[in-house]
Amino acid sequence: MKYQNFFDVLELLKKYDTYVHVGKRLWDIEFAALEIDNMWRSGLIDNADYAKIKLVLAHEQEVEVKRERGY
Repeated sequence: MKYQNFFDVLELLKKYDTYVHVGKRLWDIEFAALEIDNMWRSGLIDNADYAKIKLVLAHEQEVEVKRERGY
């Protein structure tokens, strides 16, 4: 599967009955990152997908922080 944005990551999490909605987009991204870490440690996702997903989440987090700061 191609992981290109936060929605793709959320769809992966949904496949494992993990729904992310904390109430603030930045918190959602951070919580999703924790869940992805747990899935990787459990062997549910391979190293290549893990690396792609972490890059997507890092990018989304950077964009959201800039948006909140008004950049």
